[in-house]
Amino acid sequence: MTDRPGHDLRYAIDAGKIKRELGWEPQEDFESGFRKTVQWYLDNQTWWQNILSGDYQLDRLGTS
Repeated sequence: MTDRPGHDLRYAIDAGKIKRELGWEPQEDFESGFRKTVQWYLDNQTWWQNILSGDYQLDRLGTS
C-alpha cells in the first residue's frame, strides 16, 4: 500500500458486524480451512510451480 509501505502483510478480520447484521457464519474453522488450502496447493502443483519458475505470466483471462 502506498500510504503504509510494508503494512499490508496481515489483516485481522472482525466478522462480528456481518454476523450480527446478516446472520453470516463461516463454513470453515481455521484448521479445516488451512487443511483444505494445503490440499489445494498439493493438488495444483503445476500452477504454483509455473509461478515459481517464472513461466506464468499473470495473464488475465477475459481481457483483450
